[in-house]
Amino acid sequence: MRILKMYPTSINEKYVDTLVAALRDGAVIIYPTDTLYALACDALNNRAIEKICKIKGLDPNRNTLSIVCSDISQASEYVRIDNHAFKMLKKYLPGPFTFILPAATTLPKVFKGRKTVGLRVPDNSIATAIASSLGNPLMSTSVQIDKDEPYESAMPESLAMKYEGLADYIIDAGDGGIVPSTVVDITDSTSPEVLREGKGEFDE
Repeated sequence: MRILKMYPTSINEKYVDTLVAALRDGAVIIYPTDTLYALACDALNNRAIEKICKIKGLDPNRNTLSIVCSDISQASEYVRIDNHAFKMLKKYLPGPFTFILPAATTLPKVFKGRKTVGLRVPDNSIATAIASSLGNPLMSTSVQIDKDEPYESAMPESLAMKYEGLADYIIDAGDGGIVPSTVVDITDSTSPEVLREGKGEFDE
């Protein structure tokens, strides 16, 4: 695993280019968000998505998969957003939220088992720079939090050891958080439902 040190306040374009080339080639990376560190791959690469699902123990037919986009405009190509949902996304993103929305047909077949997808636009310039440079979303899932040693799960050095041989790159942006995103189901945008209370405060 290669470790790249980069902070949201100073994006290293060369590193972003390296990561994007690797993602297009099917790589799995660990990167910072505005909540936890997360595993990610190119959301249009079926094989890479299956690799992450195996690492995390996710079943695409049962678990909702999430994508990270650079902004709402990029997201609109991969999820269905009505006017009411758009206003909500505009209010809360970028931020520590995962919004469950109807998936568009532009997502690859691994998403087809579910009609919904989780959408994130993190308030973290590293995450959004990668999605922007890639030109399409990242498929993303947070790293496993160790209940006994939660702060270990926020430290890049610990994550590099834990995921050695599983991920190809890790971005060391300093210690991350241990509180996950707030998950809100807006598949019916007139009746949002908070599925998980996390870092973000939702008050629709």
